[in-house]
Amino acid sequence: MLSAQGSCLCGAITVMAENINPKFTVCHCDSCRQWGGSALFALQCGTQVKFEDTTSTGNNVSIHRSSDWASRGFCGNCGTHLFYKLNETGEYNIPVGVFQALDGLEMDMQYFSDQRPDYYCFSNKTKEMTKAEIMAYFAQQS
Repeated sequence: MLSAQGSCLCGAITVMAENINPKFTVCHCDSCRQWGGSALFALQCGTQVKFEDTTSTGNNVSIHRSSDWASRGFCGNCGTHLFYKLNETGEYNIPVGVFQALDGLEMDMQYFSDQRPDYYCFSNKTKEMTKAEIMAYFAQQS
């Protein structure tokens, strides 16, 4: 496991994560692609994550409940995607780009592989899970 500090694009929000899994996931679901314009490259960071708003207002983390099981957070100032959080467990998945200085990362899993559009693909050999497999997995978690 890794630990790191990162920030949003404008620097208003800093993120500290203590238990980053270096084997990151890529999600091709409709929501992730709509949210960010493409697949979401995310690090599983567990629950030991802290967000600090460095502005005087102290309220720049905006949260959107995007499904029954998850919420998405972003900087209310610059719009940087900060996290995808599982509501039940409180576990965070944080976009890889939030942490600028992490080495040794490896793409390990692609979620919603059946929803990946034809206009891109990755040469990495990873495990893949379809929409039906993901839905069954999260149904077991709740």
